[in-house]
Amino acid sequence: MSIRLPRPQTIPDPEETLESGSSSSESEGDEDQNWDDWVSDSNEQQECRSLFDEAVLPSVEAAVKHDISTHSFDINEFSSKLGFDFHGRVRLINYIRKNRLTPAEALALKGTEPWFSTDEYLVPVIENDPLIQVSTDDWSDSEDEEDEPTDPVKKAHWLEKKLALAQQKVAEYQSLLYKRLDVENPSEEIKPKPRDDDTHYFDSYAENGEFQTRPGYQILIAIGLDIHAVMINDQVRTASYAQFILTNPSLFRDAVVLDVGCGTGILSLFAARSGAKKVIAVDASDIVERAKKIVKVNGFEETISVVRGKVEDVTLPDGITQVDIIISEWMGYALLYESMLDSVLVARDRFLKPGGVMAPSQTKMLLALCNAKEIHKDRIGFWNDVYGTTNHLTTPPMCAYHIHSGFDMSTMSEGLYDEAIIDVLGPETVLSTPYTIKDLILKDITIRQLDFSTPFTLVSTSEQRSKISAFVLYFDTYFTVSGNPVPPETQVRNIKEGEVIVAEVWPVGNKSAPQRRQSQSGRKEKITSFSTGPQSTPTHWKQTIFMLKDPFFVSEGEI
Repeated sequence: MSIRLPRPQTIPDPEETLESGSSSSESEGDEDQNWDDWVSDSNEQQECRSLFDEAVLPSVEAAVKHDISTHSFDINEFSSKLGFDFHGRVRLINYIRKNRLTPAEALALKGTEPWFSTDEYLVPVIENDPLIQVSTDDWSDSEDEEDEPTDPVKKAHWLEKKLALAQQKVAEYQSLLYKRLDVENPSEEIKPKPRDDDTHYFDSYAENGEFQTRPGYQILIAIGLDIHAVMINDQVRTASYAQFILTNPSLFRDAVVLDVGCGTGILSLFAARSGAKKVIAVDASDIVERAKKIVKVNGFEETISVVRGKVEDVTLPDGITQVDIIISEWMGYALLYESMLDSVLVARDRFLKPGGVMAPSQTKMLLALCNAKEIHKDRIGFWNDVYGTTNHLTTPPMCAYHIHSGFDMSTMSEGLYDEAIIDVLGPETVLSTPYTIKDLILKDITIRQLDFSTPFTLVSTSEQRSKISAFVLYFDTYFTVSGNPVPPETQVRNIKEGEVIVAEVWPVGNKSAPQRRQSQSGRKEKITSFSTGPQSTPTHWKQTIFMLKDPFFVSEGEI
C-alpha cells in the first residue's frame, strides 16, 4: 500500500541562502507559511454549515460562533472536555450530522459510546466538511505528542490511528488542489462495505497490480506487486509442478482433475496438456475471470471448466461428484501460515475418489540451527548506528554527508526477537542436521492435526566452534504417482542456481508429452520434489527465521 503525500519542503543550500539574502520580505513571508497552514487557512475561509440547523456561515469560525450563540454548544470546548483526539472529534461531528442530534442530545454524550471506537463515523457526512478539515490547537497537538506504545495490541491501534490521520490529510490536500486548480473532483462518496477475513484473503489474490480507491477515503492505494507473476516466475515451484504433471501422462491421461485455488490456471493448463479428460479449476476470487480468458486463448475451454466459489460450497459441473486427482499449490510461509490446506482437505473429503491422488502428496516442515549474522546486521544491528561510519547508508553517492558518530535508533528493533523474519539464507549458514517438525501426508492428515506442538533435538554439524544466532524453518514438498508417502531415506531435490529443470518438461515443436505408463514390475517409484531451504535456489516462500536474543556457541556433534 502506498500513500501519495505532497512533496516535502526542500532544505535550502547554505550558499544559495546567502546569495538570495536580498529577497523581498513578502516572499519570505510566503515561505514561512507551510502546507498545513495553507490547508488550514483555506478551510477556515470556506462556507460551513451549522451542526444543528440549516444555516450556512461564511467560515468555520463563524459556524462555531453561531452554534455557541444559537445552540449553546461549542464543538471545540466539548471535544477538549471529553479529551478527544483528531479521530474522536471527527466521529463526534459526523455522528451529530448523520443522526441530526439536538444540542441537548450532543451535550449528553459521554465519549464512551461504542460507536466512538468504530470507523463508521470517520466517513464525512458532508463531503469536504471544513469543520472536520480545519486544524485547532485543542486536538492537533495532542496527536503529535502521543508516545508510541510498547504493547503489541496497543501499538497496532496506534499505527492504525496514524494511518487514518495520514489518509484524512491526503483527502484534505486532494480536495484543496482540485479547488485551487478549478477542476472537478472525480471522487464520489462510497459507503464502506463490511469485510470478512475470507473476502479480504481472496481479494488480495484477485488484483493484478492495479490502483483502486479505498471506500470512504479519497486516497489511492497501490495494490503492490503482482502475486501471480511472482508465483509463476518462481521456477522451483512452477517447474516442479510441471515436471510431475507433464512427465506422468499415464496418471493424468483421461483423468478428472480438481485444481483447488487455481489462480491464473497454470496447473490446470499443465493437467490438460498432460491428457486429462476434464479439469475443474476452482477459485473464490475475481482472478477466475482472467483464468477463463487464459483457458480460452490457449484452446482448452472444452477440457477446463473454471468455477468461482469456495471449494467448501461449490458443486462440480457436468454432474461430476468425484475426481481422480486433486492438484493445488496451497503452501504458505513456513508451510502453514495463511495456507489453503484446510480448504484442500475439505476438497479431498468431498470429492476425491477412493485411491485418488493428492498432488503434492507429502510436505515436511523442517527446523535447523543457523548463524544468521547478515540478517541480524540488516534487520537489528542496522538501527544501532544509523548514518554512522559503520552504516552502509553513508557509502557515496547515496549520502552527501558523512557522519562519524551515527544515531542510535535501536528502539526500532524492539520486538524483532519476538517475530518471525521472512528472508533468504545461504547454505553455509545452516549449522545442524534439519529436524522434521511435522510430516504431512496429504491423503491421511486431518484439519485437527494441523494444530500441534513438537519437541525437537538439533545436533550441530559445524566443524569448528560456531555462533548460533537463529533457528531457520522451511519445508520440503514431494509428489508421488501413487499418492503414498516417500520412503524415509528419500533425499529431497535441492535445485541449484542456474540448474535447468524446465527443459525436462516442455514438449518440443508442440508435440505431445511422452507417454509413460506406470511400471508394474515393482521398480522404485519415481519421485518429484523440491525444497524451500537454504540449500536450494530461493523460492518466493524464502525461509522463516527466528532470531535469538541470546546467541550461543556450539561445536560439532553438540546437541
